[in-house]
Amino acid sequence: MNVTINSITEGGLGDKAGIEKGDIILTLNGNPVHDVIDYMYHLKGGPVNLSIRRGDNIFPVKIKRERVNLGIEIKPFRIKSCKNRCVFCFIKQLPKGMRKSLYIKDDDYRLSFLYGNYITLTNLSRADKKRIFEQRLSPLYVSVHTTNNELRRKMLGNPKAPDILKELQELASKRIRVHAQIVLYPGMNDGEELTKTIKDLERLYPYVSSIAVVPAGITKYRKPQFATFKDTEALKVIETLKQIRRRLKKRHGDPLVYPADEFYIMAGTPFPSLKEYGDLSQIENGVGLIPSFLYSAKKLKLPKKINPIKIALFTGVSFMPFLEEFVNKLRTIEGLSIDLFKVDNRFFGQSVTVTGLLTARDILKAVIGKTDADVLLVPDVTLDSENEVFIDNVTLKDMEESLGIRVKPVASTPEGLLKGIEDGNKR
Repeated sequence: MNVTINSITEGGLGDKAGIEKGDIILTLNGNPVHDVIDYMYHLKGGPVNLSIRRGDNIFPVKIKRERVNLGIEIKPFRIKSCKNRCVFCFIKQLPKGMRKSLYIKDDDYRLSFLYGNYITLTNLSRADKKRIFEQRLSPLYVSVHTTNNELRRKMLGNPKAPDILKELQELASKRIRVHAQIVLYPGMNDGEELTKTIKDLERLYPYVSSIAVVPAGITKYRKPQFATFKDTEALKVIETLKQIRRRLKKRHGDPLVYPADEFYIMAGTPFPSLKEYGDLSQIENGVGLIPSFLYSAKKLKLPKKINPIKIALFTGVSFMPFLEEFVNKLRTIEGLSIDLFKVDNRFFGQSVTVTGLLTARDILKAVIGKTDADVLLVPDVTLDSENEVFIDNVTLKDMEESLGIRVKPVASTPEGLLKGIEDGNKR
């Protein structure tokens, strides 16, 4: 399978060389190109020699480069789907009618390398492994959950899942680094199972470079319902991991294991300082996300005055106290007025409290008729990659029409919120 040119930057090197949208790259510098990773891997310094197919014609293209970027965007590859039937699979907890991309059940090592998607290592072929090793596709993000293979197969719903430690040992032997996650269920893979799993993974340090421990996300659509962590249980997890982290830090100079922010929120206990999170390698997994926000909010310099504007903001239940603290700081800016809304997740259920899983419908219920703001700032975590569609298929334009005020997506950071406020008077 070769790659198709999805778009060309006008005036770029590819455009000047005569490459067109829809052209297919067969080879790059004599090497077959099957996807964007091959393209990136073989696109080295110096001249570029391409073999291009356009319709029935095949012809060479030579480009003398002065810069790295050819101005070529590759069409996305077909995603390798997940064959597991995990007890914690979020996709199986989705009702019909949600954003189409949410139903993609991926387990693709290429997405793991490119974007940090978590894979289970249950569907790697010999050719896949050979490529990972040869092209050094590192780091990879791996869902481990437990090193007890019998239990792991039960959790994955896959009786043929390979021995996870053997798979990780093979990656380590080829110096492929792994960021592991343990999705934790009370009474299933916590307690002694969790301690054993971490000890097993520790033996592969530094190639197992970090271990995130996150609570399983259970929505009201999960049948039968699974138990979720209570405050005392969450505190027990934190205390257990604190002792393990202390030991690992003493032995390796690296705590290695990181509880998700949700555990601290559930337990009602303070977060560690940001320096305790290392390089924040699993921040997209909700590990250190709030401490990072609080640190940035503390350091951010605010203007004393802006053009008068009224802003509306919203967030999920779990992040409300932390955003409220920052909003109170923002309210010291002369000319700025802010309405802040906490949105309960009625769609997925009260156990789901993160902002990224809020539907437009729940947001509208919380906001509509309750603000006369000039603009509603929408955190990008509630939207698709183009910042246009909420998870329940409602668009920003739909929301804007329902509210009768402007709606503007912003980065979910203190800097992003401030920029959204300062840009609020601009169309």
